[in-house]
Amino acid sequence: MVPENNQSSPTTLPLARLREGDNPRRYFDPAKHADLVASLKLRGMLQPVLVRPIVDTAEFKIVAGGRRFRAALEAFGPEGSIPVVVRDLTDQEALEAAIDENDVREDASETEQADAAVRVLAACGGDRAEASRRLGWSPAKLDRRLALANLSAAVKSALDERRIKVGHAELLAAVPADKQDKALENILAFALDVGKTRELLMRVTQSLGAALFDKTECTTCPFNSASQRALFDTHVEDGHCTNPGCFQLKTEAADAAALKAKQAAEPNSGAASSDQTTRGDADATVEPSTPDRSAGSSPDQRGAPAAIVAAPAAQVTAKTLAVRAAPLREAAWRTALARDLAGNAGHAQAAILIAGMTGTIAQIKPDTLTGRADALIGGPFSTMTFGAKIGAIRALPDQVAVDALAAIGAAYAKDVRNFAFVADLARAFEIDLRDSWQVDRPFLEHFNAAELKGIAQECGLVDHMGAKAFAQLLKAPRDGIIDGMLNATGFEWAGRLPSAMTLDGTYGPAPTSTKKD
Repeated sequence: MVPENNQSSPTTLPLARLREGDNPRRYFDPAKHADLVASLKLRGMLQPVLVRPIVDTAEFKIVAGGRRFRAALEAFGPEGSIPVVVRDLTDQEALEAAIDENDVREDASETEQADAAVRVLAACGGDRAEASRRLGWSPAKLDRRLALANLSAAVKSALDERRIKVGHAELLAAVPADKQDKALENILAFALDVGKTRELLMRVTQSLGAALFDKTECTTCPFNSASQRALFDTHVEDGHCTNPGCFQLKTEAADAAALKAKQAAEPNSGAASSDQTTRGDADATVEPSTPDRSAGSSPDQRGAPAAIVAAPAAQVTAKTLAVRAAPLREAAWRTALARDLAGNAGHAQAAILIAGMTGTIAQIKPDTLTGRADALIGGPFSTMTFGAKIGAIRALPDQVAVDALAAIGAAYAKDVRNFAFVADLARAFEIDLRDSWQVDRPFLEHFNAAELKGIAQECGLVDHMGAKAFAQLLKAPRDGIIDGMLNATGFEWAGRLPSAMTLDGTYGPAPTSTKKD
């Protein structure tokens, strides 16, 4: 039977004749999906899905109800049927219906709504009033969503998956696009809450009140904090610029214009001598920093970066090195923890219990273990029925079961989203990063000349080589500097942990070293 279009009452269609539509949503919570599958198996589908016919076929495209459709496929299989309402809709009408469905249900994230709003606004020829009317949103809500549309793909994904909060995203919307991903890395690596993120972002903002240049363009600039205050609940203080690069360029241009005017007024003043030029990056020094142990500090924000994004010409410090190395540090410690759990049954069992009791075990990615199931359990495990899998697991030899549990623990170390959990487990199990990592070329290649000097100072290489010899090395291209550091005569990197790679932000000397560097 072919259902009539624009019907008001539901009909039933086989799942095999339905196709996924253009759902504004990108992320579907696995736990909610599992709950919905269980509910469908128990009660069936109580609310019909909205579909529209696909021209010249006997198939239909989902307009609203994509999550229920996915769950029904798992619950009933493609041979099952579900109730649907069929409507003839244009592409634009289908998009607006899908947005309204997700908006009412509060399922779609703010960035998913933002991307959909961009499409509706384009269809309205840029007319915001018309776009607001079609979406059923207030003009203020449309403006807020469109501001979030400029977030980077990584930030959008983090908000979709609820790894960051809306407040984080609103703050990052005030950061230039090329800085957002680095800021996101710091938020996730140091488990920064919204308040701490705002505090660190304030450190790299510039006061517009103190600016020497003409601020006419700044009044409508999206990086003016006043613009953010008008849109979002979470914002930095009024009267600040959140684009330090642009602020610096405008300041330099104003300084150059002032200097030119001064030289024109005083023709004999002359230019500054070459020995008064500012020092280059390679002359920067590293200032050691100690971990923040002040009362009231959050353990999840231990070792937080000095700034959420780097300001221009920033001095090299132990904290700036830690910010630069954040992704490397996280990857190295995840690997070290995974190796420990894979080889220590007691640690693996404890980690799995903690993961289960904290509700984070579901963060293990589905493919991480299922792709290895045959090798871990033995035989064609992946193709067995669920009942057969139960029997296979119960029949496992003790050692194979231990190895499988260790693999689950290692997968958790790799996949759990909050790095603070990895760090706490590594501390609890007294894992030594030296057992799986040491300074090498891939590590050093992440730093500029000034930062390489800071690492060399901290690890004792400058003292070993002598300040003059190292200063001579800094004149080489960066690859040459790295070669010289790695191949310095009589210097061993093994066992030395730069503070940028440790969990507490302090340098770790080689434990068995007795040499004077």
